Amino acid sequence: MQISCAFSSIVLYPVLFAFASSAAEPPEKFEFASVHMGTEWRMALYAADKPSAEKASRAAFDRVAELELVMSDYNTDSELMKLCIANDAEPGKPRKASVDLFDVLEKAQRIASASDGAFDPTVGPIVKLWRTARKIKKLPEAKELTAARELVGFQMLKLNAKDQTLALAKAGMRLDLGGIGKGYAADAAIKVLKEHGVTSALVAASGDITVSEVPPGKPGWVVEIAPLEKGDAPRRLVLANASVSTSGDLFQFVEIEGVRYSHVLDPKTGLGLTGRRSATVIAKQGWLADSLTKTVSVMLPEKAIKVVEGFEKAAMFVAVKEKEDSRLQVCQSKAFVGYEAK
Repeated sequence: MQISCAFSSIVLYPVLFAFASSAAEPPEKFEFASVHMGTEWRMALYAADKPSAEKASRAAFDRVAELELVMSDYNTDSELMKLCIANDAEPGKPRKASVDLFDVLEKAQRIASASDGAFDPTVGPIVKLWRTARKIKKLPEAKELTAARELVGFQMLKLNAKDQTLALAKAGMRLDLGGIGKGYAADAAIKVLKEHGVTSALVAASGDITVSEVPPGKPGWVVEIAPLEKGDAPRRLVLANASVSTSGDLFQFVEIEGVRYSHVLDPKTGLGLTGRRSATVIAKQGWLADSLTKTVSVMLPEKAIKVVEGFEKAAMFVAVKEKEDSRLQVCQSKAFVGYEAK
């Protein structure tokens, strides 16, 4: 099938730089940083004074830390892991989930269904294998990979909204919210900041950025997506009450037996994506941009566009280079242009 997209030399990489006016004007701009979910979180916000800014940022970071204890797949004491481990003893038994965990799982299942499993919150077993593969630079054994793949499938996760319970069909299943968790937590942080009177803020976690109202005297928050190839001009976006997420393999990749694999996994193969690619998604919420970016990375561009355009005000830009000497293929949805700086 031919893809109706243009070819270009522009490509993205998953480090986003965001900035607004640094001029001193009431309210003042303040910046804060804290480490959560294995990465540095940054906040830029406008507040009347330093004490109120510090109080608001502290509360927002505390909320991120709270959600990390709910969603982490690294911490065996997290709510997520406790439920998965309990399922090993009694597979398929419905178990009560907290409001936060049930909410993020509902959202994850929504994307999984819309993408036919290109995004899948049950991907934990193959993520575990791939982490080891990246560390030792050796592909998983075929038997191991087959066994892990049999434990993956969003249809095997059943959610009951009435009772607020979840059930995993098989022992050994592991949930992984790494493809949606940071965006979800960024949304929560923005909400806390608003509750503290901070209406204009930016929250950044690795390749995920969520912003609220525009900075004073500005048309919006300007987010710069730097190019992968030297000499290319960066793309600049202007955002307000929106989120942007970028996934790519510029930094997070591994070469095994001469093949370059991305850290982004295809749930259906259980392996990292090959070739060079970068995907950027803009959406109204952080959880949506975060999860759709992984979806877009895995799917063929023409199919990914249909998924992204199914969500209000969502837009995508993807650049793919199958091999180092291949021509760079760039594809974007129509709505993406509307977010670019003029």
